[in-house]
Amino acid sequence: MEIGQYPASSCSKEHQKIYQEWFALADADGDGRITGPDAIKFFGMSKLSRADLKQVWAIADTRRQGYLGFPEFITAMQLVSLAQAGNEITQDSLKRDDLVSLNPPVMEGLDALLAKSKHLVKRVDPEMDGYPQEQSHLTNKWFSSKSSKKIPLTAVTSVIDGLKKLYIEKLKPLEVTYKFNDFVSPLLTSSDFDAKPMVMLLGQYSTGKTTFIKHLLRTSYPGFFYLPDVPSIVSQVCSSNMLSDSLCFAFAGAHIGPEPTTDRFVVVMSGPDERTIPGNTIAVQADMPFSGLTTFGTAFLSKFECSQMRHPLLEHITFVDTPGVLSGEKQRTQRSYDFTGVTSWFAAKCDLILLLFDPHKLDVSDEFKRVIGSLRGHDDKIRVVLNKADQVDTQQLMRVYGALMWSLGKVLNTPEVSRVYIGSFNDKPVNESAVGPLGKELFEREQDDLLSDLKDIPKKACDRRINEFVKRARAAKIHAYIIGHLKKEMPTMMGKAKAQQRLIDNLPDEFAKVQREYHLPSGDFPYVEHFKEVLSGYSFDKFEKVKPKMIQAVDDMLGYDIPELLKNFRNPY
Repeated sequence: MEIGQYPASSCSKEHQKIYQEWFALADADGDGRITGPDAIKFFGMSKLSRADLKQVWAIADTRRQGYLGFPEFITAMQLVSLAQAGNEITQDSLKRDDLVSLNPPVMEGLDALLAKSKHLVKRVDPEMDGYPQEQSHLTNKWFSSKSSKKIPLTAVTSVIDGLKKLYIEKLKPLEVTYKFNDFVSPLLTSSDFDAKPMVMLLGQYSTGKTTFIKHLLRTSYPGFFYLPDVPSIVSQVCSSNMLSDSLCFAFAGAHIGPEPTTDRFVVVMSGPDERTIPGNTIAVQADMPFSGLTTFGTAFLSKFECSQMRHPLLEHITFVDTPGVLSGEKQRTQRSYDFTGVTSWFAAKCDLILLLFDPHKLDVSDEFKRVIGSLRGHDDKIRVVLNKADQVDTQQLMRVYGALMWSLGKVLNTPEVSRVYIGSFNDKPVNESAVGPLGKELFEREQDDLLSDLKDIPKKACDRRINEFVKRARAAKIHAYIIGHLKKEMPTMMGKAKAQQRLIDNLPDEFAKVQREYHLPSGDFPYVEHFKEVLSGYSFDKFEKVKPKMIQAVDDMLGYDIPELLKNFRNPY
């Protein structure tokens, strides 16, 4: 089964119409979601044991959202049908060839309920093959409403909705009060919570980042194409790997400017048709999670674009293709925006970060070192890919691997090294003459392992959202303590300018005082130099003092509200 695939496509149109009626009946509140209480009532008609239904829910709600949409509902119904026929329910059950012809399960008393509910209007979107759609747009109003009225618990029908509610009511007030959005990260929007999992690729030129994405999609994405009238010599050079993917892209008609023509970030995501959207446009679209990029200015947004296309993989994962990291004099003079800041912003949003190397580019330039340094706090997301490994023989590959480990050990500053995948991730057959049959088998296994890692991303997306939310809450709390401490250290009358400068100059010592006073871990504090830079534009006298009630609200959220939320939306069986 493909990444994140559900068997809705393995269900006949006739059965889909039946399941639409069932779904409308089970979805009591009409929000396009079957929650735990809904499922207990509806699935109980199958007369399966609690253990079987627990397994059905676990497999259907593979992304641990706490609810079933229509595709997941079809999955659940097909699993129920298999269980009623005496089959064991496992993940492999969804790989059966007979799912299309599998009859709907027997649901005792369902026909009578359907007869009573014929007057219900079914919400069907003809553009989505008749699938009932989730009403997620309702939660967008929470972020735009000026009302101080609290969001009712009944409005929360998923883990993500619960996180939105907690953010608006408890975390966002703290962030606004202590200007967290100016120092660390922009305020979150509804689209930040609803965004699909993202995978970012980083590396130097010609390490195969764009080819890697093409390899997974098995096609080129819009904005990356080879024109039919490109001179044959260019096509030959591109296909021989003598030039980077990005330079081939430039030959194919991409923008050519005073800086490297490949200096652009491209987000490859799902869309209704094939098109590219300029950065300035995509950054102001409310339904896109990229509004925070406006802080990097027009210089960056002119080098940012979104490439949309219809693709089953992109229904579950969004890719971020990045420009090649520069080396030497170029890295100082030819960036018109904060490259490290942009990668750090994307790193916080991404679920997986792939660092690509090739056997001939193992050196880590100053800029690449800064980029890797900007990934601090996201070590669990980093995977290393040694690409184009079939360009060297087995003996050389061993030496290359050792050199890569040595380089990474110096840059990552951790005793453990991230997982390294070795292979040649493109559409060409492995160069068996160089690596031999054993090398070919190794590459195939490594590719399978990496694909397995990618397949797990949609399943872990909800867990990752919770993890990032908790991380943000702790960072905001520490930020509030720092701002409150700086306010407290300011004199009430005379010498305010001198006192502020003294505090900025001695910021590491002030951090240490905050750490000791509130018993905080030193590793959670922000970078001193970056914090100094932002502080210089503020008057400390206008900062807010520490407000214990706001801090306590965030502590309660972390200690009670989030665990309770997870408990409410866990497997109902």
